[in-house]
Amino acid sequence: MAGLVLVGVVGACSPIVRHHGFVPPETEVAALEVGVTTKDEVISLFGVPAAERALQNNTIYYAASTFERLGPFAPNEVERQILAVAFDADDRLRNVSRYTLADGRVVALDRRVTDDGIADVSFLSQLFGSFGRIDAGTLLGQEP
Repeated sequence: MAGLVLVGVVGACSPIVRHHGFVPPETEVAALEVGVTTKDEVISLFGVPAAERALQNNTIYYAASTFERLGPFAPNEVERQILAVAFDADDRLRNVSRYTLADGRVVALDRRVTDDGIADVSFLSQLFGSFGRIDAGTLLGQEP
């Protein structure tokens, strides 16, 4: 019985590892040629990037992270890789950079956030605002 409890405790304490994203392997990135490879070729080789900041600096990013979660604690990011592929004005490869968690560099990826259409309206404002639109006949089950 004590062995079963020990196995359960040890099993509950083992980390849960999750991988998110994709960064192409170094061998495939080495095949890219500066000044020759186009943005469309990079996307067809590696797939759709994690983020594209074409309006700001004509760079696409591939990102991958590994998270560990131990028991009830919040997940901890243990590994991060970001591949930044920069292009010139003609969409030809200009530079390839790799960043890791150890670099400590913040790379702000694009975020696509959908607007909910409710601007500065609290729950109470919505609740009290609906009182004037209630029809007493509808509440009592009478048809108009």
